Amino acid sequence: MTSSEIQSIKQRFGIIGNAPALNYAIQVAAQVAPTDMTVLITGESGSGKESFSKIIHALSPRKHGQFIAVNCGAIPEGTIDSELFGHEKGSFTGASEARKGYFEVTNGGTIFLDEIGEMPLGTQARLLRVLENGEFIRVGSSKVQKTDVRVVTATNVNLLDAVREGRFREDLYYRLNTVPITVPPLRERGEDIYLLFRKFATDFAERYRVKPITLTPDAVQELQRFRFPGNIRQLKNIAEQISVLQTEQREVDSRRLRHYLPQDQSSNLPMLIGATADGVAPSGLSERDLLYKVLFDMRRDMTDLKKLVLELAAGGARYDGSQAQELVRQNSHLFAGSGLAAYEGSPGRLSRPTDTGNESFIISQADADYEEEDEAQRVEDITHETEEESLSLEAKEKEMIVKALKKHHNKRKYAAQDLGISERTLYRKLKQYDLE
Repeated sequence: MTSSEIQSIKQRFGIIGNAPALNYAIQVAAQVAPTDMTVLITGESGSGKESFSKIIHALSPRKHGQFIAVNCGAIPEGTIDSELFGHEKGSFTGASEARKGYFEVTNGGTIFLDEIGEMPLGTQARLLRVLENGEFIRVGSSKVQKTDVRVVTATNVNLLDAVREGRFREDLYYRLNTVPITVPPLRERGEDIYLLFRKFATDFAERYRVKPITLTPDAVQELQRFRFPGNIRQLKNIAEQISVLQTEQREVDSRRLRHYLPQDQSSNLPMLIGATADGVAPSGLSERDLLYKVLFDMRRDMTDLKKLVLELAAGGARYDGSQAQELVRQNSHLFAGSGLAAYEGSPGRLSRPTDTGNESFIISQADADYEEEDEAQRVEDITHETEEESLSLEAKEKEMIVKALKKHHNKRKYAAQDLGISERTLYRKLKQYDLE
């Protein structure tokens, strides 16, 4: 699909933004629309999942049929079966007449089941039957009825976790997840945040007949740094609040903007000294790249520390006090916060506090009296622990890279964005782990 076709879909459905992850989600929705495949849309609350269900319906052969959006989390458990599949007269208290359910009403159309993760287990079994063979039974009836409905679902929870916890049927999950579409959260869409704010500010200016709100450059940076846990819905509410309350000064700077942004929802990322407003350090690395670098440097330092302790433990009898002190001094950065004390004055002694009190653990000439097999076992244990930790971290990193590539159908650009690293870093990791 060309960029002009994606832009046309955005204009038709009022979607603002140019983030790569957003464009990819629109492309998948447009490609799957002509089919009857079941679609599962995932994304945080307020990220715009319903817009993708409308794209799928409007671009499908069912576009002339009815489209109904149902919030499964807003319907009480006792009535959701009746709402979806209908009921017969007298089937329960208050059922004064027969009623058609949404699956019967939307025959030949599309039904969008939002917050599917909140659906009760009993209703999930009924839904699975509809998806498998198009059959359902009204509440209070024994007559099987047929329907031809395209089902599009959405959730803001991890359904695999719900499956493991017994809150969601595993067979239904795999039936729904035929084609997954991931809607990115607002905080990962960069410049789209300001584009959406301008759109909302213009709309509210027309509604309330006032001058549109504008932001200074520092306010734009402040807005883009905000986490927006409520996503587009929260951004729209903030834009409306500013449009109504900011009556005198219609140009808002960062100091004024902070009065409208909830302080407890600010970014919780560590501050990088010397970083620019967009979170990029002078070296050109992003915050996430630097965090990865720090973590791997820490891992390397821990490995070096264990090797140093191994060397001291294996050759404690060979080092005199001055040699050991010099060895620790040269590697003092590894001992910071490790609890190891300085070498004492007497030759051959290294002491550090134990967990049980002020007694000391002594590596001295007396250690040579240990039996050789015990010494060999301790050396082997430390070496094995060092190697195992390094291997486990590398295996975990490799596993995350494979999952990200699979999720984005081997599109490295989007996989790198999902992992929070640069494409260059991803290419290097692919070569390192022989995944090319």
